[in-house]
Amino acid sequence: MSARPKWALVTGASSGIGAALVARLRADGWGVVAAARRADRLSALEARCGARPLALDVSDPAQVTEVVRALDDELSLSLVVANAGIGGPRWSGALDLATVDAMLDVNVRGAVATLLAAMPAMVARRAGHLVGVTSMAGVRGLPHNAAYGASKAFLRTFLESLRVDLAPHGVCVTEVRPGFVRSEMTDRLDSPKPWMIEADDAAARIAHGVARGDAVVAFPRPMSYLTRAIGWLPSPLFDRAARLVRPPHETPEAEPTGAGPLDTEPPTDPP
Repeated sequence: MSARPKWALVTGASSGIGAALVARLRADGWGVVAAARRADRLSALEARCGARPLALDVSDPAQVTEVVRALDDELSLSLVVANAGIGGPRWSGALDLATVDAMLDVNVRGAVATLLAAMPAMVARRAGHLVGVTSMAGVRGLPHNAAYGASKAFLRTFLESLRVDLAPHGVCVTEVRPGFVRSEMTDRLDSPKPWMIEADDAAARIAHGVARGDAVVAFPRPMSYLTRAIGWLPSPLFDRAARLVRPPHETPEAEPTGAGPLDTEPPTDPP
């Protein structure tokens, strides 16, 4: 008699990192609930690798909480990956509250709701793994990334605090901090994308890091080293360097929001 598979929930699963991670976890023997808004993409993923599809809009925290708790009651989730996110570059002089709210609804409130909904049961079982996907763009205030970078900085700090608090209670917490990963959203970026990797490569690195219980899974390595170095730069030097990489626009009309669909992994825009 075969052992009952462990179950994982992955949000933002219809494309990019999310879809690749679902396929990788299924290949590793996990039962996987693939959550996203685009039902047609989820059906294709189900046919390809046997993932269980779940239509879910993470920008609705009440819905997320109800759905994730019901899933855990049914499956006793061992792994929850808050991957869904939106993003895109925009010059700060053209930012508006609607754009910022949209990013916060998904990248902060949606991710937090996903993780918090699963947390109490994991703590009670003294077992489980919570994963959040942040970005290299959350390390410093990069040009044209005020809203996106800030949303990822919030999640980064949130995950670190969870990790410290929950470790004694048997719950592991991992931050996934990618650089550029080929996806629908990064394809729309017209800025340089150094050290870009494929989604399957990213998924393999994430699965390996999760299996080891790593606190942070950052990739690709050259981008991770560069981001760390930039984090230590004094502000005057950082400001000058950032403006050389991406000069500011002078008019609000010079750049659109670039915000993408709610169910794909975030496009990173590191230095």
